[in-house]
Amino acid sequence: METTTLDNKQLEKLRDMIEDIRIAMMTTVDGQGNLVSRPMAALQVDENGTVWFFTKRSSPKVDQIDNSENRVNLSFADVSDATYVSVSGTAQELDDRAKVDELWNPQAKAWFPDGKEDPDLILLKVHIDMAEYWNASDSTMVRIIQQAASVITGNPPKMGENVKVYN
Repeated sequence: METTTLDNKQLEKLRDMIEDIRIAMMTTVDGQGNLVSRPMAALQVDENGTVWFFTKRSSPKVDQIDNSENRVNLSFADVSDATYVSVSGTAQELDDRAKVDELWNPQAKAWFPDGKEDPDLILLKVHIDMAEYWNASDSTMVRIIQQAASVITGNPPKMGENVKVYN
């Protein structure tokens, strides 16, 4: 596994992978120390390595973030393309109406029926501190053949790149 500091090229690749997958499982820690995950739609990954989400101010995850030193994990998976991303970062709630306007999309209305002006609507921004991704560039058929060959040879298959980056 390659470990590096996040540069512009790697950030761009990470942004592309996250934006293609779009749905993350966001993990926080509840008051009893349990890990709690829920699906969240990533709205944007900006040039600074920040992932943006809409959430409700009254959501339990907001309290969980505040109680866990703002640490979260985001997991993205696209099984069909064998692309997986794990992000550790620092989350912050933000009430920024200009940013809400910028990121608003028609799908958000399902969760926020009052639209962009919903008083419970806030932003969560997660600054990427560390990310790890696995990406197989081979087709599904090639990956299946590699896995079958590894059973015969006893050597693990080479299933693509695995990179850990720090921001």
